Amino acid sequence: MALTINNNMMAMNAARNLSHSYGALATSTQRLSSGLRINTAADDAAGLAIRELMRSDVATLNQGVRNANDAISMIQTADGALQVVDEKLIRMKELAEQAATGTYTSDQRLIIDSEYQAMASEITRIAMATDFNGIYLLNGNLSGANYDGAGINSVGKLKVHFGTGNSSAEDYYYVRIGNSTASALGVGMGAAAGTSGRSISTQEMAQKALDAIQTAIVSKDKIRANLGALQNRLENTISNLQIQAENLQSAESQISDVDVATEMTNFVRNQILTQSAVAMLSQANSLPKMAMQLISG
Repeated sequence: MALTINNNMMAMNAARNLSHSYGALATSTQRLSSGLRINTAADDAAGLAIRELMRSDVATLNQGVRNANDAISMIQTADGALQVVDEKLIRMKELAEQAATGTYTSDQRLIIDSEYQAMASEITRIAMATDFNGIYLLNGNLSGANYDGAGINSVGKLKVHFGTGNSSAEDYYYVRIGNSTASALGVGMGAAAGTSGRSISTQEMAQKALDAIQTAIVSKDKIRANLGALQNRLENTISNLQIQAENLQSAESQISDVDVATEMTNFVRNQILTQSAVAMLSQANSLPKMAMQLISG
């Protein structure tokens, strides 16, 4: 290589190597400080796209878990209210049994019937008042077979959404809760005319009310059994969602997270190369001085 003044090729080569090593050092520093192998699309464009899709699925699945937990809380609220309704129906059957015997006068049966009607009114009050986050659970609003969510307020059965898409087979299912008012159960004066459980003011009506109350208890138990089955299903759904989210998070980590041991090795290598390139650039810049020695000599 000729000794020249205008073009110091050794310095240019050292500067190029320094720029490359310093850039690699900066990349290693960024990865180690962020903990991520992919910080920009330039690091791995395909990996970045896959990572972001996985991150969106993980976030959606975690929200799905929260949705399912909210649904469980709603079901527990409804079941707790139905437990109180159960107590009222048992008391009503006890009163009907009492009024069905012939050892009471008509006035006494009217007194017994007044408590009977009070229990029926309380059942209706509970059904009309039980709500979860403003959604009334036992008044029949959620008993419809059809669902319509096109409006501001959805109509019919309640949709619990927990999946990452919108497939009825995979991402959601419905919760239906039957009407639990006294009239719907067929007891108390609110029941339809001719219903056996309307009153126990006479011995004959009290005897017929026993069967009507038994039917009401069975109807209520069916609602509770359905709620229990839904709660168990939601708990299983939550377990599955958590496993999915965990596995997706693991896969995302394999793509996105930096291997600290490997990257630390790269960091040290790039650091040494950078320091070496700086030293050699300094030496290369001093080489043209040799030409001056020849000229002056």
